[in-house]
Amino acid sequence: MRVIGRRIIIWGGLLAVLAGGVAYSLRPQPVQVDIAHVTTAPLRVAIREEGETRVRHVYTLHAPLRGHLQRLTVEPGDTVAANETELARIEPAPPEFLDVRTEAAQRAAVDAAVAARELAVAEVEGAQVNLEYATTELARARIQSEHQAISQRTLDEAERAFRVAETSLATAKASLEVREFELARARSQLLTRQEIDSRSDACECVSVMAPVNGLVLQVLRRSEGVVEAGAPLLDIGDPKDIEVVVDLLSEDAVTVEAGQRAVVRNWGGDELEARVKRIEPFGETKVSALGIEEQRVKVVLDIVSPPALWSSLGHGFRVDVDVIMFEESVPQLPLGAFFRTGDDWSVFVVEEGRAILRKVIIGQRNALAVQVLEGLDEGEEVVLYPSSQIENDTAVEARQTASR
Repeated sequence: MRVIGRRIIIWGGLLAVLAGGVAYSLRPQPVQVDIAHVTTAPLRVAIREEGETRVRHVYTLHAPLRGHLQRLTVEPGDTVAANETELARIEPAPPEFLDVRTEAAQRAAVDAAVAARELAVAEVEGAQVNLEYATTELARARIQSEHQAISQRTLDEAERAFRVAETSLATAKASLEVREFELARARSQLLTRQEIDSRSDACECVSVMAPVNGLVLQVLRRSEGVVEAGAPLLDIGDPKDIEVVVDLLSEDAVTVEAGQRAVVRNWGGDELEARVKRIEPFGETKVSALGIEEQRVKVVLDIVSPPALWSSLGHGFRVDVDVIMFEESVPQLPLGAFFRTGDDWSVFVVEEGRAILRKVIIGQRNALAVQVLEGLDEGEEVVLYPSSQIENDTAVEARQTASR
């Protein structure tokens, strides 16, 4: 009996230890979670978009008339002075090439002008003969009138014939001059560029001067050649007078006001302070990179940081712009700690190793952090990125991060 009792005690103890080990191994394990603390820190909420710098006043020089543009020698970045720096020279355009039919027509016009000139010469000679005859007749009539051999009427007729002959000669000479000019004009249509260049001692050029002080921003037409009136030649501006233009979505643009603070980033240097100058009242439809049509509004900003900090910026440089909507030091948590329960925002607060569901009221937020208005105190621990394993009163423990 003693042996049996002893065996019962031993085996019973072993069974009890085994049962305890199984129960311990099957007990609920705390869920490993990431923990975040409620901290008071600066929170910036901003509208972020890509922008572009531009010179505030860009002057585009155009050709004032049609002609042959000489090659431009100015380079982007050259300094120009108003009404002093010559930027371009335009000379008379060369004649156009004549096709066979046009050239034949022009040569026929020259032949016709030569014939008309010869006819005018003959008319001058005829008028000269008539004038000589009228002069002789007038002299004879005057002598006869002195001897009263003819009547006064006959003398008057002789004088009239003389004056008519003089007028006819003057008319014929004038007609000859007209024919000479017509012949010269007809022949000028057949002049080649080489003949034109040989006849001009100096270039009758039109100089295009700089309208303002500044720098050459871009040369739009460098090579020489024929240009039409109004053709753009180059852009001039002052790179020290720069503004930033950013296209905002129309729903964001209506929340922005003139004078609002902004920050210019990712331009190649430190952040620059800026102020919203104006919001243009005209929206444009643009297609995003995803192929979605969006209504965009141009917002213009002035850089208020000292020019020495952004002197390397130029016209058309890409920048990132933050239009500041809110910036204060407030209690906050990472965005990943919050989730929806109905219409409310909630978090899991860690209390004595348990995840306790708690509703909170939030304020401003950005892509990383959220302002906590009510429901949490400074320093409280909150579960970050809660999974579906976590419910109210679930046992949790902080995940251990591997040390390097």
